[in-house]
Amino acid sequence: MLRRLPPAIQALLLQLLSVFLVLPAIWFFEFSPLGYALLCGLVAVILSRIFRLAIWWQIIGLLFLPGIVSMLALDIPPVYFLAAFLLMLAIYWRAYGTQVPLYLSSGKVRVALEELLPEGTFRFVDLGSGLGGVLGHLAKARPDGHFSGVEYAPLPFLVGWLRTAALPNCRVCWGSLWDCDLSGYDVVYAYLSPVPMERLMKKARSEMRRGTLFISSTFDVPFQEPDLSMEVDDLHRSKLLVWRM
Repeated sequence: MLRRLPPAIQALLLQLLSVFLVLPAIWFFEFSPLGYALLCGLVAVILSRIFRLAIWWQIIGLLFLPGIVSMLALDIPPVYFLAAFLLMLAIYWRAYGTQVPLYLSSGKVRVALEELLPEGTFRFVDLGSGLGGVLGHLAKARPDGHFSGVEYAPLPFLVGWLRTAALPNCRVCWGSLWDCDLSGYDVVYAYLSPVPMERLMKKARSEMRRGTLFISSTFDVPFQEPDLSMEVDDLHRSKLLVWRM
């Protein structure tokens, strides 16, 4: 049952379990707060390996409580932690559940996308449009196209909306990509994560019209070879994977 939960929730529950498992050791040994936190971290790593969480969750499990104890020792006013939490929440919103963090397409990816756009008037949507960089670039490069973006995280949506508000052929909407009807678009672009790609492809194939393009930056769709794969010479060695519906 635990494995059905999002990895972030699994990691949190395993962290709590490690605290309770180590707690009896206090009756037999003397631990400093940092020592107790380190022991909890080691147990959290073992539990994370048992439940096959990714390596970064194991590292977080190891450092989470020691980090909290160390920060408390610095006597930093709580308001700074609250501000940091609210900022992270505004940027990543429900990334703990969707497992889709904020990825930003490079400038070279934006240029490469220009080559894939159809001739004449067309409609383009960026699913998870982030800060609006792709939309702003393409809307200026191709004024004959109509560009839309969908973003769920509040702060990226606000930034993207402000960046594109002056472009007459571009708009950004706040909402979930799963609620976006893809039937009206000629090109659908997504730079998400490996987790939702199989589900997203099913949505694309059921809603998009014949001959339209589905483009994924970097992340494959399991067991479905793209019709075109374009390598981009940027820092991350990105790829544009293209499927024609």
